[in-house]
Amino acid sequence: MLVWLAEYLSQFYSAFSVFQYLTLRGIFAVLTALTISWVFGPAVIRKLNDLQMGQAIRSDGPQTHLSKAGTPTMGGALILLAIFISTLLWADLGNRYVWIVLATTLAFGLVGWVDDYRKVVEKNPRGLPARWKYLWQSVFGLATAITLYYTAQAPAETELIVPFFKNVALSMGPFYILFTYLVIVGTSNAVNLTDGLDGLAILPTVMVSGALGIIAYLTGNYQFADYLHIPYISGAGELLIISAALCGAGLGFLWFNTYPAMVFMGDIGALALGAALGVMAVIVRQEFVLAIMGGVFVIETLSVILQVASFKLTGKRIFRMAPLHHHYELKGWPEPRVIVRFWIITVVLVLIGLATLKIR
Repeated sequence: MLVWLAEYLSQFYSAFSVFQYLTLRGIFAVLTALTISWVFGPAVIRKLNDLQMGQAIRSDGPQTHLSKAGTPTMGGALILLAIFISTLLWADLGNRYVWIVLATTLAFGLVGWVDDYRKVVEKNPRGLPARWKYLWQSVFGLATAITLYYTAQAPAETELIVPFFKNVALSMGPFYILFTYLVIVGTSNAVNLTDGLDGLAILPTVMVSGALGIIAYLTGNYQFADYLHIPYISGAGELLIISAALCGAGLGFLWFNTYPAMVFMGDIGALALGAALGVMAVIVRQEFVLAIMGGVFVIETLSVILQVASFKLTGKRIFRMAPLHHHYELKGWPEPRVIVRFWIITVVLVLIGLATLKIR
């Protein structure tokens, strides 16, 4: 929105042309989203408390979590509000990728909102039944995949890029739709599974989003893309603004979500943010790099899959409790230790993911 205003004003005063630079708008997007989260955070928490939007705690989980019962949840709405306002202010709204990411994020956020609402308002511990949750995730995931496939303007937009190999780009054809659907829905659920401790999911989400923003900037610049031997995707650079807004909103939310949390993200935040990461990775053609950088999300998801499969097949559990962060809690690790160590692992994985752009 402000891009168009600055473009108009630059006719009269050339200094306004500086707002055409992606990097500057990215910085302002971070600061705008961060400020919104900080300013409105206390009011949102008070409102959630007034509405008695308290988190229900599983009785079969770690006993240290019982004291968290009643902590307001659905705070992910604050994150989404900050992302949307910041993006609408600083992004080029004529860019189709901006609207695709925002629409996907909102759609998955709505699924999460229904799940949270049924849990905390209707007092239904099951929330939205799994089959309905996955159905709507599938509907929205497929809608995004089909949109990206049929609006692709160059072969590079639907090719499968393999890290560490500069000349490996496989044409997927219609299989792109299924692959994209799996990436978006899988990432959405992976972030949701990770969101079990104070701040555990939000900071890795911020770090991965920041890295995807860097990749988007490089991918949308022909010279950088050619130098790094990554696909050039026209218009992808504008995703830097959404990525920056997510980073700012996430850091602002972490201010209130850090241990001991004053508010929880809820499914409305976790499902939406995971979907946002997934669709951005798809657009810049770095799905495998997303899996590397989001390794914590991948491991958490695999721990649940392995635990369920092992118990059904052998009657035995591999972990004391799944997802994996609960396993370490039951081993005696204090919650902050689990959280910070998972953060450190994410820092390392994000750096490895970024290194794949050059090591080819």
